[in-house]
Amino acid sequence: MPSHVDYALARRAVLNDLRRGVVKSLDVCDAHPELMRAARNVGTPMEAPCPVCSKDSLRLVSYVYGDGLKDANGRCLTKRGELEGLARKHDEFARYVVEVCHECRWNHLKRRELHGKLHRVRRVS
Repeated sequence: MPSHVDYALARRAVLNDLRRGVVKSLDVCDAHPELMRAARNVGTPMEAPCPVCSKDSLRLVSYVYGDGLKDANGRCLTKRGELEGLARKHDEFARYVVEVCHECRWNHLKRRELHGKLHRVRRVS
């Protein structure tokens, strides 16, 4: 089973539909206020411009979900090393990385990754 899923093709399809007029910018620039707040305050800046408004305001925001995470389930990662700490403690959980523009509210799931003790990379000697 792959340890991650990349949503680049889905992103490209949404942006193509936007450019062709199949969907309106209001349909794809609809980030929830909490996601916008996370993008502004703890999001990691991206070097690429926003694909919708072309401003340099894209951020990556990460959330973790998993049955064993208890209080951390559904939480936004805000500190360096937090992901690694959770991976050492828990068998399995998913990290969702969302691309967000804090100017026009564009948002798209960028990738899903599996983490935890069950997904550690084993080194071959």
